[in-house]
Amino acid sequence: MTKADIVNEISKNTGIEKVTVQKTVEAFMETVKGNLVRGKNVYLRGFGSFVIKRRAEKTARNISRNTTIIIPEHFIPSFKPSKSFVTKVKNTVK
Repeated sequence: MTKADIVNEISKNTGIEKVTVQKTVEAFMETVKGNLVRGKNVYLRGFGSFVIKRRAEKTARNISRNTTIIIPEHFIPSFKPSKSFVTKVKNTVK
């Protein structure tokens, strides 16, 4: 499902114009991204959490040059679904 599919589905289910729904979906995504960039997690009860995960510094190998490189500590965005969401997917998807 794409963003356009989501906009169409919400518009169809609510009767709100697609342009308004698209602006709302875009604003939601920008809000989530903005908060994650500022280091704040986003919690949506019953759906899941958008969180920042810390990756520790580690040593890796560049196989083509046969050298060792250091990958510095960094942070990545992650999504953790709620228990009810996980249970619903486990019991319905085949």
